[in-house]
Amino acid sequence: MNDPISDMLTRIRNSQMRGKSTVETPASKARARVLDVLADEGYIRGYEAKTGKDGHPAFEISLKYYEGTPVIRELKRVSKPGRRVYMSVGDIPQVRQGLGVSIVSTSKGVMSDANARSQNVGGEVLCTIF
Repeated sequence: MNDPISDMLTRIRNSQMRGKSTVETPASKARARVLDVLADEGYIRGYEAKTGKDGHPAFEISLKYYEGTPVIRELKRVSKPGRRVYMSVGDIPQVRQGLGVSIVSTSKGVMSDANARSQNVGGEVLCTIF
């Protein structure tokens, strides 16, 4: 697998389109950090580490819905393996005039765009959520 973050985001997107309550994805530290930001921002209920069907470590992600519609309306990968996107703190985009969130990988860890601005750090923009 070339892009594990993109794979996880696609699994979340597909599961929400199908109305699933949970989705399973292989575990990794990078995925855990992105899931922490999603949980902190209120886009998912949470996640827990477990052993997958094949015996490898996995995360079971609890998806969040509001009145039957998914909380996540749009989930886009920005920085990809073929084209990395780095931005300084002043260039980090606001998603939908601040209603959405960008997830940024900085030297101080993976965080939301608001946290990156408050800590005055830029980095690689992993994805945007609305």
